[in-house]
Amino acid sequence: MIVWQPDCYSLGVNTMSFWRILLLSLLLAGGVLLITGCEAELEEKPVSALIVINDQEISKADFLAEFEKSLQQDQPLTGIEREELQRSFLVQLIDRELIHGEARRLNIEIIEADVDAALQAYRQGYTETGFETMLQERGITLEVWREELKESLIMEKLLEEAVYSRVAVIDQEIAAYYEANRKQFNRPAQVRARQILVADEAEGQAVLGLLRQGRPFAEIAAEYSLSPDAAEGGDLGFFAKGEMPPEFDEVVFDLPVNRLSDLVKSEYGYHIFLVEEKRKASRLKQKDVADEIRAILESQKKEEIYLDWLQEMRSRAVISVDWAQLEENHINR
Repeated sequence: MIVWQPDCYSLGVNTMSFWRILLLSLLLAGGVLLITGCEAELEEKPVSALIVINDQEISKADFLAEFEKSLQQDQPLTGIEREELQRSFLVQLIDRELIHGEARRLNIEIIEADVDAALQAYRQGYTETGFETMLQERGITLEVWREELKESLIMEKLLEEAVYSRVAVIDQEIAAYYEANRKQFNRPAQVRARQILVADEAEGQAVLGLLRQGRPFAEIAAEYSLSPDAAEGGDLGFFAKGEMPPEFDEVVFDLPVNRLSDLVKSEYGYHIFLVEEKRKASRLKQKDVADEIRAILESQKKEEIYLDWLQEMRSRAVISVDWAQLEENHINR
């Protein structure tokens, strides 16, 4: 059930803002709408909360603080852009609070050791100073970020236990998807190749000489190549035509297996290629792609069941939004 609090001058449909209509459409399908208007205001009832979600109150100050944390520090925004982002964030915040409330109702908890492990795993994706730079750009402390991480882990656990656990994909669905999407499983001709990239032609000829003397390609690539794949011995993996720069395709698809290429010039420098394996064009069999199809279908079903579950929570909730407070903030900026 939603309690709607328009201000006195916005009761007419023609003057109701687009975002109010959007919030109604997002939140109220299947719910009950109560409108409180000018009469309530004439009684001079104090309004302290910008948003009320069931028994949870969110003040304008808390909302604006959360909103600012969601932005990049010093992110330039026009007045209209800020208003649109605030209204979009308001809808997200309501959904987030509904999910948190459900987690509390079901006693979903995360132990601190799991939070610490997730934090360490996340930090590994950054350079030594990159993580601290990210915190500075967001204008938050490590403690605040850790609390956000804990909340997201609780939400993930809730969804896995209360929502996604209902998702199941049967073999008949996999077969039907395969039949309806056969072209998706047509695999084009592919090659697996290695490369060495050097800066100039003279160095390229010198490296090519070492390879022709019998030195292992992967070893030379690790020692001399400027390409990021040097650490993997220049391994490019399997790729089809059109996935690499045209200069690559013109050489490697005509190059016999285990034959060195001549120097190949590109905008990056000079390349030497070695083709290790070729695959002919083929159609993958259902048994070969069953796991891939299962993952696709599970992802689709999770999205559908999540939206249904969220809509059910919206329809059961009592939500009040005092738009006058938010609009007053826009006017005063």
